[in-house]
Parts: sequence; C-alpha cells; structure tokens
Amino acid sequence: MNKNLVKKVREFYQREFTATPIEIFSPGRINLIGEHTDYNDGFVFPAATNKGIVIALQKSTATTSTVWALDKSEVLIFSQDNKQPKETGSWKDYVYGVVSEIQKLGKQVGDFNAVFAGDIPSGSGMSSSAALENALVFGLNSLFDLQLSRAEMILISQRAEHNYVGVKCGIMDQYASMYGKENHALLLDCKTMEATPFKIDFNPYEILLINTNVKHNLSESAYNERRKVCEKVAKQTGVSSLRGLSLEKLYLSRNTISTEDYQKVLYVLEENRRVYHFAEAIKRKDIHTMGALLFQSHNGLRNQYNVSCSELDFLVDKAKKNEYVIGARMMGGGFGGCTINLVAKCEIDNFKKEIATHYKNTFQKECSFYQVSLAKGTHRI
Repeated sequence: MNKNLVKKVREFYQREFTATPIEIFSPGRINLIGEHTDYNDGFVFPAATNKGIVIALQKSTATTSTVWALDKSEVLIFSQDNKQPKETGSWKDYVYGVVSEIQKLGKQVGDFNAVFAGDIPSGSGMSSSAALENALVFGLNSLFDLQLSRAEMILISQRAEHNYVGVKCGIMDQYASMYGKENHALLLDCKTMEATPFKIDFNPYEILLINTNVKHNLSESAYNERRKVCEKVAKQTGVSSLRGLSLEKLYLSRNTISTEDYQKVLYVLEENRRVYHFAEAIKRKDIHTMGALLFQSHNGLRNQYNVSCSELDFLVDKAKKNEYVIGARMMGGGFGGCTINLVAKCEIDNFKKEIATHYKNTFQKECSFYQVSLAKGTHRI
C-alpha cells in the first residue's frame, strides 16, 4: 500500500471537511491463470495487489453526500433519495450503484463525505472498478454499522456493476479484491464461490506486468460473442455450463459443433485443467512448471479462443525468447491491456530496457511496466 497515497487522501479530506475520517484500502487484482473461465463456472487464480484505492469518509452533517475523485479533480454531490441519472463510463455510476444496492437490502445509509484516489495504472486490467466498489461498501459498512459480511459486500459490488454500470461481470474481481491475502493467490471455484488460498514464493523470480497501452475496439463485442458460443455449446451438449462438460463428451460432439466453436470450448476445458495443474505446481514449489503453464495459457488464448492481438503476442514472444523469463501470457479479456511475466529479479531492469526498445520500434508507441506484489484484501487502515 502506497503511504504517500494515504497521506494525500487524508490531507485533502481534512482540508475540505475539517473532520477526521475513517480510511479504507481496497486493492486491484491480477489473475495468474484461468482466463475466460469465470463465466463458465470454472476456476480462476486471482490475487490482490499492493496497488489499489484509498478512500477516506465520515458522516456528513449536511442533507447531501459529497464524494471527491481526487485523481480526476471531480466532485459528486447527491441526496440519498434523489440520485442522478446514469453517466455511462463515469466513476459516479459506481458510487450510485453501491449506495442503491445497499438500500435495496433495507439498510439505512446516511449522508456522508468521501475522498478517494488510487495508484492502479489506467487500462492495466487490474480492476480499479472492483477496488472502488469494495472500498466504498466496506467504508459505508463501517461508518453506518450496517453489519454486512464480506460475502454480502462483494455481491453488492457485483450488483452495482450489473444494475447501475451495465457490465455483466463475474465475481472474480470483487472477490479477489475483498478476500486477498498477503503473499497468497486464491484458487477460486466460480461455481461454488469457495476459494483456497495458496502461499506463493516466486523467488528468485518476480511478477512484472507489461501494459501494451492499447485497447482494440472489438474487445467488448468479441467478449459477448465468445460468451454466447460457450452458452450455446453448453446447451447443445446438455450441461448448464461448460464446467459440466468433459473433454470426452466434447470430443464425441465434435461433428455437431463448428471447428471454431470447438476450439473455443476446448480452450476453456483445457484452461480449467491448467488452473488445477498450477495449484499442484505451487504445492511442489515448482516455479518452472508454473511458468510453462502461463505460456500454454497464452497459446490457447491466442490460437483457440482468439482474444489476443499483435501487441500482446509480440510481448509474449519476446518474453519466451529471453532465458530469464520462465512464463508469460496475456491477462484479462484480451485485445489489449497487460501481459503478466515471471522474470528473474536480477534481470528485470535489462529485460525492461530490451522490451521497451523493441516495442517502440515495432509499434511506434511506448509500453509501460508495473512490478506488483500479492497483498491483503480490502481493509481499514
């Protein structure tokens, strides 16, 4: 957690509202492996990171609530019974959504003042939205003694995204941000919503995220199309979700499924297996197998699920050729965003210089680098 960020938020709050607030840190998340499996009731392996959102808040004596987005220098003022219309893509929708979903449970949220800021890199795919939702619901729960459990809070965050923001996300982002554990990743079963923490020592390697700084326009439509394919094949093969489909049954159904759809579904089933093998490799402290599984995951995302792009493929190909990188893959929905890499600590600086030069020469733009560690979930500071 960034202490300078905490100080910045606290000092602004005290200047603006002349009061002592409670302070919450809610982390962004990475996903080590298990991509596009969450909406198929599959397995994922996320972790909370040391980058996140800090929110300071306290009860208000006014008849309105005031929320400052410090990074954007924007302010939202609203009354509890007269929230404004949606603003597509605005951070304000997350605030409205969380407050509304709490109220739907019959809980009373009074007027409050809040200030938040974060250090989650823009466009990195580390889910700043889930971090904000969790920070706010956790803070309001503490402030007004709502007696919500963590499980109830992540569902409020998810419903805020569904019903007010309009994004039909799974639960992985909110879950990892809320339940994260320092130096651990969470093996999350997206069907049962049960998670097992795994302590991971990457030494002598370190996680390095590389942001392509691109987001291709077809990402949203492609996501929806792939989700429809998964649902269609599940229905064709008589299962409620791809979680219930075996490799054997898929193979027996191959003549009734197009080649493209077959490969997409095969990817999902194989990715679930890779998540399981990743967990086994952690138990054995077999970091090289963990790295190899990352490369395999990217190959499936690139050639079977077809959600990669030239920039992501370039970064993974370069990583694969470097003897100090034992694993890399695209992370997130695809068509841009970050790759996640396991790089020898002693060679990170050299690797970054090499990649930065080649990437700029190839794409005439900069890539960005972030070193992250696995951190504690949403908590009061």
